[in-house]
Amino acid sequence: MEFKDDKAQHGLRFLEATVLNLVITAVEFGGGLLSGSLALLSDAIHNLGDSASIVMAYVASRISQRNSNQSKTYGYRRAEILSSYFNAIFLLVMSALLIWEAIRRFAHPHPVNGGLMLVVAVVGLLANGFSAWLLHSGSHNNLNLKATYLHILSDAFASGGVILGALIIKIFHVVWADPLMTIVVSVYIAYKTIPIIIEATNILMEAGPRLDYRAVKATVLSVPGVVNIHHVHTWMIDEHRIMLTAHIALEDQELSEVEPIYQKIRKLLKDKYNIEHATLQAEVDRGKEYQIFTTNKDDV
Repeated sequence: MEFKDDKAQHGLRFLEATVLNLVITAVEFGGGLLSGSLALLSDAIHNLGDSASIVMAYVASRISQRNSNQSKTYGYRRAEILSSYFNAIFLLVMSALLIWEAIRRFAHPHPVNGGLMLVVAVVGLLANGFSAWLLHSGSHNNLNLKATYLHILSDAFASGGVILGALIIKIFHVVWADPLMTIVVSVYIAYKTIPIIIEATNILMEAGPRLDYRAVKATVLSVPGVVNIHHVHTWMIDEHRIMLTAHIALEDQELSEVEPIYQKIRKLLKDKYNIEHATLQAEVDRGKEYQIFTTNKDDV
């Protein structure tokens, strides 16, 4: 979600989703305690995490819009990556704890009020569905919002699982359906969360993006005057912005002729590979035979 277009509207949607999640959290905690349903309590905990996730995501998004300065020369764009990382870690930990408690309940079943469990779960499903609708816009293009949206969507799925468990308990009087639904929902949430953690970790560790480096080299060598490209380093500021540094071996020429070559290379890298910022170092005699990832201990 892009906050630059309409910050007030998006801020209002985040506020509405937060208030809605806090209300449904209180309802599900109460319903879970009164009915004895672990599945409802697990859904309530996830909803509480949602509220924190929504607030964190909004704050991180606002921070990420700050301009770069002497302290943060690349700006604050990774604030959103940090937010998505911590949100995903929280979900994973809570899922593990709930699975552990559900396994314990298989050994020591608790009586469950299936009717009350069903009513509260239906309310939770409606509330989570509405919250997901509020935050759906932009969730495919922003890792921070994707993690937050996943929180909400997973709770809607969890509420559906609780409803199924409540129906089984009410109709067939099978109390182990409650911990079973807890495990199913928790495993699903963990399954959807792990890719976010992996992607956020790769970005924070400055892992190289998925690029066809042979194609990148061929593209750069297609520019007249370029002899070789080496000492290539790539990383990502966030999930959309790729950075590149490289040494460019050129034919011997005037310095005034080098700048147009830089401009052509940067435009090609931007258009073909979405490399937003490329820092290039020109060389003449050194590096003509180096491979694309060659490094040298004497490099500065």
